[in-house]
Amino acid sequence: MIEAVITIRAAREKDAEGIAAVHDAAWRDAYRGIIPGRELERMITRRGPVWWHSAIVRGSRLLLLEWDDTICGYTSYGRNRVPSMPYGGEIFELYIAPEFQGVGFGKRLFQVAGQDLAAHGYANFLVWALADNERGVRFYEGQGGTMVRQANERFGTETRPRIAFAFDNLPFSR
Repeated sequence: MIEAVITIRAAREKDAEGIAAVHDAAWRDAYRGIIPGRELERMITRRGPVWWHSAIVRGSRLLLLEWDDTICGYTSYGRNRVPSMPYGGEIFELYIAPEFQGVGFGKRLFQVAGQDLAAHGYANFLVWALADNERGVRFYEGQGGTMVRQANERFGTETRPRIAFAFDNLPFSR
């Protein structure tokens, strides 16, 4: 019998390279053909191991999902960055490496991040997704998100629509 252990834990300094690898693969998979190519490459390059190491050292809320000691996904979250919207928390990013998508890892990370937000007093939270990222939009709808705002995000000289999904944190605080 073969056993594999799934772990969700806070990121450590030594995880920066693994997080950068997941970020690179997941962003290429999710945004190729959505974010203009040159801009996508710039964004991925900027978020390499040094950037992630700095985020960990700064104390950013950053959780990893490991499967058998392999970093398969991550999520970052904290206080809502749009104070004009009546939501306390925000999940900034949630990405799973392409080869680990579709098996429930994203849902697990989402639930743990929601639980941690609730434990820190956030009664509700937001998640933004690019509207053309159909897989991401379906995921957040499937988690019970309600679309509460649309806006545009600029990538170089082009813009893309994005959607804010709101979540009531009551299911996570139980």
